[in-house]
Order: sequence, then C-alpha cells, then structure tokens
Amino acid sequence: FAGLTENWRLNKPVICALNGIAIGGGFEIALSCDLIIAAEHVEFGLPEMPLGIVPDAGALQRLPRLIPRNIANEMFFLGRRMGAAEAAHYGLLNRVVPKDELMATARGWADRIAASAPLAMQTVKEVERAIQCLPLERAFSEMRNGDVPTYRAMLGSEDAKEGVAAFTEKRQPVFKGR
Repeated sequence: FAGLTENWRLNKPVICALNGIAIGGGFEIALSCDLIIAAEHVEFGLPEMPLGIVPDAGALQRLPRLIPRNIANEMFFLGRRMGAAEAAHYGLLNRVVPKDELMATARGWADRIAASAPLAMQTVKEVERAIQCLPLERAFSEMRNGDVPTYRAMLGSEDAKEGVAAFTEKRQPVFKGR
C-alpha cells in the first residue's frame, strides 16, 4: 500500500481518481485519500471474507465512519459491491464524472490546491487528524492548545499576511510556503 493507508503525518492532500474496479486493497487505498473522484462505471468491493481474511488496510477502520455502519457491514460480511452512484449518495465520493472527464477534473482540483497557501493546506490535514472523533468543545481546545505545529506556523506565516493583504487589495495572492 506504499504506506499511504497508515501515513498519519502526511500533510499533503491526496486526490484519488478512480477509473475501474476498486476491490479489496485498491478500495482501501482510495479510502485513505482526501478527495475521491470516480468515473461513472466504477465499482467498490471488499471480497476478503470468503478468503478467510478481513480488509485490514483501512476499510475496517474507515468505511463505517464514512457511510452508514449497516451498509459497511453488508460490504464486509456479504461482499456486496457498490457502484459509483450509490457511493456518491452515501458521501463516499466527492464527485462522479463521465470517464472522459475524470483526469481533467482531478487535475483541475490539483491545480486549485497547488494555488493555495501550502501551510494552510497542510494545517487542514493536521488539525483534522488531531481533532477526529473529539467532542466539539474539546476539538476547539485541541486545535488552539494541542500539538499542532503546522497550525501555529501558519498563523504567523508570511502567507497568512499575504492572503489577507491580497483580499483587501482585491488581487490574487502570491504564496511562498512560509
């Protein structure tokens, strides 16, 4: 899995563009990504149970947090496949597009991300990890006072000042990653 499913410190957004069948480990890799776009014909499945194993590279941990638990269990226990439209219905996918638009859409998203302030982008991932599953009040406290060094660096960064200045001056910001 190239470490992607368990890289708890990755502060770069990962876009997954799916064009085919995401079964077993391929589905688990997709689940570890930040944005998922799929062509209309994509199907998802977890066929491990009949093999006497379980999907232990992230599906057991992530899927019930992303879609209704009973639907996740149907996929785990029965090996049911799910099409792209249904996956989008449950919020598992960000977007379903025709096959010929898949890569252009994914690259468009990547371009938009690349134009953002790097520390702000990294902060989103860092804070999401730090506060996941915490009650709201504790999540705010963890963000403000916890171990989130990228967030602290972002607050006082040149990019933060540049972003505010560009907004007030009605121009595009020029971010430098510091």
